Amino acid sequence: MCETFGVQENPTITAAEIARLAGVGRAAVSNWRKRHSDFPTPVGGTTASPEFDLIQVEQWLRAQGKLPELATADRLWRHLAAASDTPAAGLAAVGAFLLARQRGSRTGHPDAQLAPLLPDVDALADELGAQGAFDELWQRFSAPGPGRPFATPDDLADLMIGLANVGGGSVLDPAAGSGAILRAAVRAGSTSVYGQELDQDLARLAGLWLALHDVPGEVCAGDTLRADAFAGRAVDAVVCHPPFGATNWGDEELGHDPRWIVGTTPRTEPELAWAQHALAHLRVGGHAVLLMPPTVASRRAGKRIRGELLRRGHLRAVIALPPGVAAPHGVPLHLWVLRRAATDAPPPARALLIDAAGGDLVDTAPRVLAAWRAFAAAPDGDVEEAGFARAVPVIELLDEEVDLTPARRQPAVVGEATGEHLVRTRERLAAIVGELPALLPQVTPAPSGLEGSFLTVGELAKTGALQLIGPVRAGTSTPAPDGPAVLTVPDVLAGVEASGRVDDRIGQEFPLAVGDVVVPMIARQLTARVVTAEGALLGRNLYLLRPNPTALDPWFLAGQLRTSANEKQSSSLSGTMRFDIRRAQVRRLPLDEQQAHGAAFRRLEAFEAAVRETMALGAELIQLTADGLARGAVLPDGDSR
Repeated sequence: MCETFGVQENPTITAAEIARLAGVGRAAVSNWRKRHSDFPTPVGGTTASPEFDLIQVEQWLRAQGKLPELATADRLWRHLAAASDTPAAGLAAVGAFLLARQRGSRTGHPDAQLAPLLPDVDALADELGAQGAFDELWQRFSAPGPGRPFATPDDLADLMIGLANVGGGSVLDPAAGSGAILRAAVRAGSTSVYGQELDQDLARLAGLWLALHDVPGEVCAGDTLRADAFAGRAVDAVVCHPPFGATNWGDEELGHDPRWIVGTTPRTEPELAWAQHALAHLRVGGHAVLLMPPTVASRRAGKRIRGELLRRGHLRAVIALPPGVAAPHGVPLHLWVLRRAATDAPPPARALLIDAAGGDLVDTAPRVLAAWRAFAAAPDGDVEEAGFARAVPVIELLDEEVDLTPARRQPAVVGEATGEHLVRTRERLAAIVGELPALLPQVTPAPSGLEGSFLTVGELAKTGALQLIGPVRAGTSTPAPDGPAVLTVPDVLAGVEASGRVDDRIGQEFPLAVGDVVVPMIARQLTARVVTAEGALLGRNLYLLRPNPTALDPWFLAGQLRTSANEKQSSSLSGTMRFDIRRAQVRRLPLDEQQAHGAAFRRLEAFEAAVRETMALGAELIQLTADGLARGAVLPDGDSR
């Protein structure tokens, strides 16, 4: 059934948003209002902050040649974001319309409020299908921005699902948000997924995604702890990013709830209530993975619950993650891995504690998974990686504090190894620092008046100077285990070779060639890298620019793209770091001059990589020296007075 499309009939836009839309400063909009009598008049707002009809503004900008050309999905999303009470409500309304279209149940004319957007909705669905159209808009919704909640990032969701080992089983996310974890479960092969979410718009969105992708399951709106929509249902895995620090979660009315299988949850420990809720929905032997704030591992009020989870064999691992993997981004969060133990089975003798807080999630996730799988295969065996992972005897954890913070339980690094590592690190740092002056490209000030003219990437594509491909959308198939590697967004941002694994699902396969230029669609800053080795596939959320070698030098192109001016020019209307690379500008130069500039850009990239490695080695050397001196593993060399 096609649901009512709850958006305003006439979407509006502020002067600041007009400036971002046209790629100009706020002062330019003020000048247009003064100098052009036909500039649209305000339709709302205040004298100090007027609002204008978005469609009228677009028509005026287009007539003046001031409106950059946008793809259908970008244009439609901009209208939705401006017109909806919330982005989630607007996308849910379009999703319901697309679902009805996919099922062939569109009857009569839809709600009149949808009429202004119907051409773009239908055009996008004609081009990509209802599912593809929804996915395109979903990508824009998923970018951080006003009115949009922080979703669990895909890399983290994939790690959580990997730890839960969902396979083809059923998965429940009792705090589903917009469905990031449920989508990760589907990517991993789950055959049925279920979710509950307090926010009705987000719950509706997650359910629409499942319906449009023909995934069996259900997402219900409601308060999970107070009104469990799936009471009595057991699943193979529960994976969840629960709300943190809730002060009104129902502890008084839920004091004797049957879900508290290891005891009544204290009022100040809402996250432990979520942990028990997860256990209550697991089949015996099933796993739950929850994202937790680090204080849950050591708060005094939760000591009794932590102890009971250990004694009964339910708590199997605590994993400290790097800072910034999810909101709140300044806190190094933990993952708790639980397992529903049989009541008559003897509890395991050990629990696994992993301290991955010092690395990057992309780099450490495979190592975390490997350590967990080794431990799960032999839970009473020894897993010990100095400074990273340790299978700790449960009896050791059941002390006065029951502190499960991984960093406090790791084995110390051997002193001799520390000294050797310190020397090698110092030598590597000295060698790189010595190379820095030679890597820095030599440049001289240009005479005035030589700035030249520019063409956008979109214009270069139209003239045949380059081929623009992507960004690639997520797919449902899995590359063969022995297939080529996939170049990912983190690879491009870090300047490393392709590291994508066989679970990196991509909708289409585009082999990369030497000389291709790749640009992430979403990043903290605009980044462009030149491909220097063949064999990898283009990963998700990456643009591929393939220059015509008779017209464009790839290193020149990459250097031109990554400027601060292009970062402003190609970033999204909402101000988030989502880039439309077609709007980026490239300076017009003869090929021989491009090649000279390209050589300088290439040296600059090598210099950048060396500086990045210098910073990492410097931080490592400082920590190694401090640790070694403090433990007596190394001694001051020479006069220490």
